Amino acid sequence: MPDAGIVVSALSFAWPDDTPVFDGLSVTVPSGRTGLVAPNGAGKSTLLKLIAGTLTPTGGSVSVDGVLGHLPQDLPLTAELTVAEVLGVADVLRAIAAVESGDVDEEHFTVIGTDWDLEERTRAQLDRLGLGDLALDRRLGTLSGGQIISLGLAAQLLRQPDVLLLDEPTNNLDLEARHRLYDVLDDWRGCLLVVSHDRALLDRMDRIAELDGGEIRFYGGNFSEYEEAVAAEREVAEKNIRSAEQEVRREKREMQQARERAARRASNAQRNLSSAGLPRIFAGNMKRNAEVTAAKADGTHAARLSAARTRLDQAERALRDEQKISLELPQTAVPAGRTLFLGTGLRVRDLFDGVDLAIRGPERIALAAPNGAGKSTLLRVVHGSLAPDSGEVKRADGRVAYLSQRLDLLDDARTVAENLAAFAPALPPAERMNLLARFLFRGPRAHLPVGVLSGGERLRATLACVLFAEPAPQLLLLDEPTNNLDLISAGQLESALNAYQGAFVVVSHDERFLNEVRIDRRLRLDNGKLLEAGNG
Repeated sequence: MPDAGIVVSALSFAWPDDTPVFDGLSVTVPSGRTGLVAPNGAGKSTLLKLIAGTLTPTGGSVSVDGVLGHLPQDLPLTAELTVAEVLGVADVLRAIAAVESGDVDEEHFTVIGTDWDLEERTRAQLDRLGLGDLALDRRLGTLSGGQIISLGLAAQLLRQPDVLLLDEPTNNLDLEARHRLYDVLDDWRGCLLVVSHDRALLDRMDRIAELDGGEIRFYGGNFSEYEEAVAAEREVAEKNIRSAEQEVRREKREMQQARERAARRASNAQRNLSSAGLPRIFAGNMKRNAEVTAAKADGTHAARLSAARTRLDQAERALRDEQKISLELPQTAVPAGRTLFLGTGLRVRDLFDGVDLAIRGPERIALAAPNGAGKSTLLRVVHGSLAPDSGEVKRADGRVAYLSQRLDLLDDARTVAENLAAFAPALPPAERMNLLARFLFRGPRAHLPVGVLSGGERLRATLACVLFAEPAPQLLLLDEPTNNLDLISAGQLESALNAYQGAFVVVSHDERFLNEVRIDRRLRLDNGKLLEAGNG
């Protein structure tokens, strides 16, 4: 359906506690591939749920042209479901099997309809997403997170939707599965709306929709072109601010000069009147006239100054707050060649056996592997929170920090400031607050409990505590750190890691993120073996 699309009219929505999300949002999403971007908490997932009908708006309407498919970020699935049940084909396949066994009950034919080739179509769709080896009666509880996401996508594609909504579809997918997803979406011919922080996926979009302040603005082209457009807008906004600031300073100066001239004229007139011996009533009239003239001139300058300040305010509002983190971390420096970790003959269960790993100097290592191959397990062995079943481990003196996917390093009940005080007790309170401000926790934000923070805020708080801990870490271990991060937060993580001078090992399938943090060594864990992989 070439004209398939979404029309949102005067849409309003608020949570049960009356917290508003949208107020009168109107937008039309045309056919083609659209990437939806916004900071965490702006309402991206909420908007998709409103379009899909899983949430009810408090006002306005949503119209979808054609059959709708929706892959939410958190699939509401139970472990006991079979692959066929998740795909929505179980009833038809049972009916076909019954007919083939000789049962000609009319109900079976009603269930089957025209779907006699459903198993073949199902197998083709699973093959396309790398799930060809899955038995249709296999239980969901035996699958990895990445397999479940791919299975959920296959279920939506089998419905042959005209409009497809995807919410963070590459989360938990390994690199191979991501590329299969890219291939599927490259061939998409309907209306596609994707929420994602995966920049490689967003670079395959026809347009980018930016959600900001409850409004949506479209940019033609992919995400890289969107970034260029935003950078150009910022440059213009900065020029406008400089121009407006100069105008404000000029109007202030001219207003002050006008007041000084008026004061001098009034003083001179008073002296002239006194020396001329004019009657008092005439002198008073001249004085009042001079004051009125001065007041009018002052009002004119005040109006011009007010207008200049208004233009400055408008220019400043047009400037995007990029919220970048700027750090210097010399205390994390590691001498080149120093061995921080040495593991030989490492074995853990049936995941890997005989693995050797050395981490030296300020190496930046990317660790890749298929889902379920043991990446997180290997990080825990390096960290020391998991002992290998066999093998030898040596660690250098110094702090090793492990940031798991759950970001559970901090105490949720404590505030951000209290957590930092626990990690860096020798740091004076004033310096701690200045440090938190550099991590964008300014004023009352520093005193929020960690448990109420968004994903991006929790990451920033964790980074602040880890990077400025006493002693500073010389080895960082990061497990899928960009999962569930918006693009602003991912950029903040990149800034922090590029300031870090120690070694780190990162598990990530986000190639653009890995390029931004300047990976210099790549390892791949596959079939129980750890192999050197090519860089870049």
